[in-house]
Amino acid sequence: MAKYVNGMFPFTGGKSVVLTLYEKTICSDKDLKMDFKVANYCDFERISQLHANSLKSHYGGILSEQYLTHEVSAEKLLLWQTRLTNPPFSQHIVLAEEGGLLLGFICAFGNHDFELGTFIDSLYVDDAFQNRGIGSKLLKEIAQWQQHYFSDRGLYLQVSESNTEAIEFYLHIGGRVAESRQREDLSGEIVVEKVMTWQNAQALLDGLELALVHG
Repeated sequence: MAKYVNGMFPFTGGKSVVLTLYEKTICSDKDLKMDFKVANYCDFERISQLHANSLKSHYGGILSEQYLTHEVSAEKLLLWQTRLTNPPFSQHIVLAEEGGLLLGFICAFGNHDFELGTFIDSLYVDDAFQNRGIGSKLLKEIAQWQQHYFSDRGLYLQVSESNTEAIEFYLHIGGRVAESRQREDLSGEIVVEKVMTWQNAQALLDGLELALVHG
């Protein structure tokens, strides 16, 4: 489990959670030796690049071409630089790495919503490392952090309703669809998202364990 240092918390605005990409190096499962660490300021550029490239690759036709072509890289660079500058306790960003290579990351804001609890704002995994359990391991890191600091609170995330693969994954690990929400993205587009919830950290951990056992 990543060390609990500099937990954190910025503005959020309901970002969709997807399982996607950035660096394109291929590794076999046996070569994939992951380390997890809490992000710090020097990580903001590579996090932003993963985030921006992910949106470019997976949100064509959902977000505007103008935004994806000309604005997203600068916007995400500013976002992650801001989040990693004097981050507050309730923000927690964990990186999955292998040999210094960024495989994926997760960002959560503890006790963000009075009713729903901790908000899992972002979850991204490099396309080259899909189907290796990285997303599940990052979620486990957040669940363990949640259990340590906010054990009596729920967790939730928002995912584009068009991202059916991600929705199926979250259902598979015990999430439930609480509601659908519409919001205007930074690109100016109206995005419809599913709100996925877990009752508490243990419910997420149990869902991850059951998914591991049953496949």
